[in-house]
Amino acid sequence: MTELGRTARMNGTQGTDHGTATAGFVLGGAVAGGKVVADWPGLGRDKLFEARDLAPTRDLRSVAKALTRAQLSVPEAAMATVFPDSEAVPALGGLIRGA
Repeated sequence: MTELGRTARMNGTQGTDHGTATAGFVLGGAVAGGKVVADWPGLGRDKLFEARDLAPTRDLRSVAKALTRAQLSVPEAAMATVFPDSEAVPALGGLIRGA
């Protein structure tokens, strides 16, 4: 995961840095891979966040929660401590085989 997205339109300095949405990749032997988990909002002006950024469609904490639970056996009750203020963000299912 990265905290740095790219803008779909040029910003004030004629660049595409510091956008809102980004991508996350899950790699490893236990990953139930071979798929893209995404909602594509499109690049039309009416679909962009603040008329310049790819709109975020998933909270990456849902991915981090799923991996934390599966790989570190952190119980669901502890997720609010590990990821403060994320009670409304469920762990994304189907990322890890057998989890």
